Parts: sequence; structure tokens; C-alpha cells
Amino acid sequence: MSVRLYMDVHVRRAVTVGLRLRGVDVLTAQEDGSTRLPDPELLDRAGELGRVLFSQDSDLLREATERQRAGRSFAGVVYAHQLNVSVGQCVRDLELIAKVAEPEDFVGWVEYLPL
Repeated sequence: MSVRLYMDVHVRRAVTVGLRLRGVDVLTAQEDGSTRLPDPELLDRAGELGRVLFSQDSDLLREATERQRAGRSFAGVVYAHQLNVSVGQCVRDLELIAKVAEPEDFVGWVEYLPL
């Protein structure tokens, strides 16, 4: 089973489009009607859907780190700083994750891009 991705509202549309063109299963918070959820609830929503959350929001990264420290489970986060990773690099790295990794590889894990 491949990794299905859930895109935070801060992710550029070009990343989502690029991934879909490569056959990656992506759902955006906007499409899910979750644009106004606070970070903890957005992370929970991704988990409910069985999706790894991709974000470029450092506040969400803090939430995931707090959960790791507290031993609270979540479906996983992939994080890329908005200024340090290009759209193309995000697409390539996320495609690799989606097609090679397994969802259970990301439970309680934060992965940083670029790989």
C-alpha cells in the first residue's frame, strides 16, 4: 500500500498538481473542508483519513514534535521549509515517499525535506 498524502493549507497548489500528474493520491485540506481547523485538529483529521500530512507550516511542526515528546500517536508529518525547498524538489521527494514507503513507516514520525 502506498502512502496517501494530506496537504496543509500552506502548501502551494503547484506541489499538489505535480504530485497528481505523477499518480500520487493527494487530498488537500481545502478539498476536505478543513481549512479552518487548528493544527492539532488538522493533524488528527489526517490520521482519521489514514493520510500522512505534508506541511510547510512551522507551527504544525511544533504540534507534531510535542506529540512525539508526549508519546501521542499521529499518522506522520512530512515538513519542508517554504524557502529552503523548491516546488520541484517537494514533488520529487513526496512522490518517492508516496510510492516507496508504507503508511506504518510514518506513524509518530516527522520527515524533513529535502530527503
